This record gives sequence, structure tokens and C-alpha cells, in this order.
Amino acid sequence: MSPSRPTSRHGGQPFDVVSTYKRLLIEDPDLTMPVAAIEALIQRLAQTPATTVSETLHLIQTLTAQLKQSIPNSISLSAGTDIFQQYLITNLQRPAAARAADFDTVRNHLVQNGKLFVERAKAARDTIAAFGSHFINDGNVVLTNGGSRVVGALLKSAAESGNIRFKVIYVTDTDTHMHTESTSNIAALRERDIPVATIPPTAIAFCLDQVTQCFVGAEGVVENGGIISRMGTYQMGMLAKAAGKPLYVVSESHKFVRIYPLGQRDLGIEQNVVEFRTTTREASEDGGGEWRMEEAVDYTPPNLISGIITESGVLLPSAVAREREKDFRPGERGKQNVREGLQQKHAHAQVALQVLADIDSRGNSRPPRFTNTGQEDG
Repeated sequence: MSPSRPTSRHGGQPFDVVSTYKRLLIEDPDLTMPVAAIEALIQRLAQTPATTVSETLHLIQTLTAQLKQSIPNSISLSAGTDIFQQYLITNLQRPAAARAADFDTVRNHLVQNGKLFVERAKAARDTIAAFGSHFINDGNVVLTNGGSRVVGALLKSAAESGNIRFKVIYVTDTDTHMHTESTSNIAALRERDIPVATIPPTAIAFCLDQVTQCFVGAEGVVENGGIISRMGTYQMGMLAKAAGKPLYVVSESHKFVRIYPLGQRDLGIEQNVVEFRTTTREASEDGGGEWRMEEAVDYTPPNLISGIITESGVLLPSAVAREREKDFRPGERGKQNVREGLQQKHAHAQVALQVLADIDSRGNSRPPRFTNTGQEDG
């Protein structure tokens, strides 16, 4: 029997995971979709009357399905729900959970640890900004697009370091939502005396000879090391590759998602980007169902990506699958494997920082390239 629905703290109404998720995003504009999804699930878990492991897992799976069905593009959201489900499975299979006489104790432990994870996920952006800003050297010209908050934080961190002079070329389009979402990042950089030029998407190739490196955000980092991001990122990646310019993805690790797309039409979401017609579309014909360009995404394959900057360090695209294996390894891997995974992440970050320090000491503005071992490829 499925557990009854508890009342919400807001107005005594039954708990609605979708409205809770949307409310969290509105209340905290800096919250990412995966973290908002996890927070919504934690709030429900804290109130559930479930008394068994199977009831708890069934409840979370049901709520996850509701969340995914509530928005047209659930890729980023599903990254958070997948992590949370695996977190539950791993913890509920531990011997301590099996020995607990009171399931309320187990549930409270899960909720408290879940809240701790959310706090760490929120802090990931600042960690990435401090670490990734070392990829920008004096005299660089950075190309970026969209309104990625983690890319914006990275650029602002570099600007606030005080000893780096660089410029930014921002790809934006005044006719679409792209212009609105990038406005705050552009304004914040100019307030810090960073020169910013804005260009339309059609001018990317024209400007690439001035660019030293490209930074883009991601809605999801997929299992083969590619990314799903706003429409136009794939085009930027192709042009950057042709021009010999490195493309760096800046993303929190909670955006790593368990999908493996083979192409643009394999993303699992409906996007009517190419629609053949023999008649002219009337404005009144679309109604509320019109396809919106600002919501569209594309897939950038791993061969176009130079590195993925996360809070744990710099990853090559080929290393993403190994990172996912650590997160989704069966629960019996034990604490020793967890410690080893954390030690490997720490060592990788230290290697990357040392490489960056060596490059800075040589006065070389060339962005670092990493091999599969994390060492600089001379």
C-alpha cells in the first residue's frame, strides 16, 4: 500500500512535489534544477509516513516521474533525481540501516545527510569559480554564450583576482531570450572593468581569430563526456575546433546525467527545430504550444571538448564515464572505496593546480591541455 500524502507546510495543502520544485527555483534564483529537485524530494522524504525501504523507494520513484513529466526538458532535473535515488539505495543497503529498529531514525539520517549534500552542491559553484579562474591568463580573450551562472562566477572570480587583464566576447541575440539571460553576467563583468563585446551567433566564426579560449555551461554532462546545453553550443564547438581554439565546459558534478546520446535527435525530448511546411504559419495558430527557441538545447560531442572544469578538478571527456561509475557503483563497495574515490579526486585537482601554476610561472598564455592521467600534454 502506498503511503498517504502528508500536508505541506504551506497552507495545510497536500504536498505537491512539482509546485515545491518550482517554488524553490523562484525563491532562490541561484539554485540549479538538479539541486532544486533534490531539495523537493528531501522535503517530501522528511514528511513521509513510509515505514519500509520498499515504500520509501517507491515513493521517490513516483515523485521523480511526476517531476520529469512536469517540464518539457527534464535532462538537467533528472541528473539530480538520479543522484538522489542512488544515494537512497546506497544508504538503505548499508548494514547500519538494516540493524536500525526504528525506520524513523533511518529516515532522519537520510534527510540530514541529504541536506548536507544540497549545501555542498550549492557551494560547488564558488569552488569551480576559484579553481577555473586560473584558466584565464593576462591578455586572454574569452568567448562564451548564454546565461550560465557557473561560467559567470568563473569570469567574475578571474576579474576580482586583480592581476589578470582579459576581455570577453559574449554571444547573444537581442531578438531572443538569449539576450535577457546573459544581461546580468555582462553587466557584472563591466562593473568589474572587464571589457565585454556582444556579438550575434552569426558572427562567431568572424571573431574566432581574436579568441584564446571558449567557456560554456551545460544543462547536463552525458556519459560519453559530451554535453547538452543551449542551442548554438554545438555550433560554437565545431567552429572552435576548426579554428584550433580550446572549448572548456564549466559544470557542477551534480549535472552529470545518465544518458548516452548518439546525435542531435537522440536527446529524449521533443524539439521541433526543423519543421517542413507548405503554408505560412499564422501567429494565432501557435497558441501556447509554439516551439520556443530559448528552451532549445543541442548536443556537443566529446571530441569538440578540451576539458570539463568541475569542483573536483579538471576532467577529460573520456573520464566522465569513470566518474559516473563511482557515483553509481553498488552499495556494497564500502567506505574504503569511497575514501579512495575522494583521494583520487583530490589528487587530480592538485595535479591540475600544479600544472596551472607552472604555466603561470612561465608566462605562457596557452590554455593547459591534459592527458588521460591529468598531466599536461607538452
